[in-house]
Amino acid sequence: MKSYRCEKLKFLIVLLFFGGTNVFAQTDTDKEIEKIIAQMTVDEKVAMCHAQSKFTSAGVPRLGIPEVWMSDGPHGVRAEINWDNWGYAGWTNDSITAFPALTCLAATFDEQSSYDYGVAVGEEARYRKKDILLGPGVNIYRTPLNGRNFEYMGEDPHLASKLVVPYIKGVQTNGVAACVKHFVANNQELWRGHINVEMSERALREIYLPAFKAAVLEGETWSMMSAYNQLRGQYCSHNEDLVNNILKGEWGFDGVYLTDWGAAHDTKQSALYGLDIEMGTGTNGLTYSEKNHYENYYLAGAFKEMVKSGEVSEEVLDDKVRRILKLIYRTSLSKDRPLGSVNTDAHHEVARRVGQQGIVLLQNKDNFFPVADQKGLKIAVIGENATRMMTIGGGSSELKVEYEISPLQGIQERYTNATVTHTMGYASGPSQYGRVFPSTLDADSLKVEALKVAKEADVVLFFGGLNKSHHQDCEDGDRLTYDLPFGQSELIQALSEVNQNIGVVLVSGNAVATPWTEQVKGLMQGWYLGSETGHAMADVISGDVNPSGKLPITFPKKLEDNGAHQLGEMSYPGDSINVEYKDGILVGYRWHDTKKIAPKYAFGFGLSYTDFEISEIAADKKAYNSKDEITITCNLKNNGELKGAEVVQVYVGKNKSKVERALKELKAFKKVELNAGQADKLELKVAVSDLQYYNEEKSDWALESGDYYIYVGNASDNISKRIKVTVSDNVN
Repeated sequence: MKSYRCEKLKFLIVLLFFGGTNVFAQTDTDKEIEKIIAQMTVDEKVAMCHAQSKFTSAGVPRLGIPEVWMSDGPHGVRAEINWDNWGYAGWTNDSITAFPALTCLAATFDEQSSYDYGVAVGEEARYRKKDILLGPGVNIYRTPLNGRNFEYMGEDPHLASKLVVPYIKGVQTNGVAACVKHFVANNQELWRGHINVEMSERALREIYLPAFKAAVLEGETWSMMSAYNQLRGQYCSHNEDLVNNILKGEWGFDGVYLTDWGAAHDTKQSALYGLDIEMGTGTNGLTYSEKNHYENYYLAGAFKEMVKSGEVSEEVLDDKVRRILKLIYRTSLSKDRPLGSVNTDAHHEVARRVGQQGIVLLQNKDNFFPVADQKGLKIAVIGENATRMMTIGGGSSELKVEYEISPLQGIQERYTNATVTHTMGYASGPSQYGRVFPSTLDADSLKVEALKVAKEADVVLFFGGLNKSHHQDCEDGDRLTYDLPFGQSELIQALSEVNQNIGVVLVSGNAVATPWTEQVKGLMQGWYLGSETGHAMADVISGDVNPSGKLPITFPKKLEDNGAHQLGEMSYPGDSINVEYKDGILVGYRWHDTKKIAPKYAFGFGLSYTDFEISEIAADKKAYNSKDEITITCNLKNNGELKGAEVVQVYVGKNKSKVERALKELKAFKKVELNAGQADKLELKVAVSDLQYYNEEKSDWALESGDYYIYVGNASDNISKRIKVTVSDNVN
């Protein structure tokens, strides 16, 4: 690892600061910041670079500079935590609206929904007087076992890039900084605190970095959080290549780079390789002799001594302080900062609408869904997930909600004519971070009662899936199996033997094994929908809302069909020291398409209660040069009897490429709502420059000339037409 020379860094900082068009161009605010820095002592500067409590970093009281207050996100503002320990503070006024988890937001394929979501959660953060909301998360969905996938935006870098930008812009309209996380390759929770990720530069640039890049260049995010893991032998919190060269160098990021809690490991690297604020976990904040007292953080006392001794230039420190002050001026010192609001009808409506749009209809034999509300109809609601609160647990994304409508409550409120009965069917223990507690209920008794209720019902709605407990959808641990837990698969099979009229709603943030689909008629992916869970689910189940969600992830038939798992243990989970991303650029549907492995449910797939037809698909030209934009036109018609929305998806693949390529990659999409019988002419654009691959030999993006195929359809495995076009010139 080459050392980073202090004088070189000093020169770069000066160059950035005084350059005419750079990120630190001299605005009035920048001039004010320079005046403040000139008045600060080294002690005051260093104090701003590390935590002073669980969720704050210091200001400068002598100069009237406020502290920076942070809160966990990304789908709601976490309840207040004690100053110096992880206990909840017990406030009575910190209940909030829980919005759907980001896998659901990704399933909407809708940029406007992402913006509305960002505005609403940002308003709640502002009302709670937060300066940084720790979200959104855009780590790529590489394996369905990752316990934290539910916090992210799926497996495709284009989709995540398109949705993260409006989320950021929405949050930051409130004078609250979005904090995009976790930079980068935090794609497993197992051994996350130390595992070293090895991957090709192409995989890094083409798959794992694009959403972060879009967050900086298009979303203009004001902060970014590091990942816990290492990349190529250096921790991401202070990784020279990632932070100095790419994030702050190539991309010109002018915001604050902060650690995930407790993710720093070295003072000099933290100083020189781009870390601005170190946050932490293990401290009581009281005794200086304590190893983890704030003054003993890497960017605290030891950093201060390095600066005072001249081992690290004070310009390095000033760059960090400059960024922090810029964030403070954008947030708490902004003259245009709105007041914010919490638990409003508008927020509840956003949560409900995003939930409605994100629910994915995966199977609908005999038009099982929608289920009509009829007198005399007996509906059996079976499953623990029909009543379990899913805002509790999951790790740092746990929320204290004003209310959470359960699926059962939503069904009961909507179905006023039918008779609705409920039984658990299966049970799990309470959610606890880092520990698994088994249920104290008798599994056999629950199953017997479920079979009895199902046998007497006309319709069975089974609410199963995962929950927010350890080794499921939860931080700091991965799932141990792809199968449904707590005997659910066996229970579904048994239920089908006494009642064949079954619809399953999966409540999870991950794909699961579904070997029982031949035994059920309907299947929905319901995600974690937050405060309005039951209402959104009942809206879709009843047909009040037509489902329009599309999978942002692939459901493999079996775990071994996933690329990360097919390539051996070193590919996932690694040997506890290193993990090698042997699947390279072939993540998710790219792997399935290219290796010709049929998925159970494909990326981009989702059914509707109406029928759409995509026709008259055409490109505006047959040949393009490197500066052109490809315009794809098509007609979309709703041939059914219900209003609904469809997502037209455009994929592009290079024919006979000289380098490894996926068969096709998502490059554009558009969600359109149409009334029954209505048609619309759509136009989708793809820049030819977006067809580039990363040339590892030249360390730059390159465009191949030759033939490309454009695929247009409504799912990655349901293509209506393939068009061949030619790119006439190379860009090397």
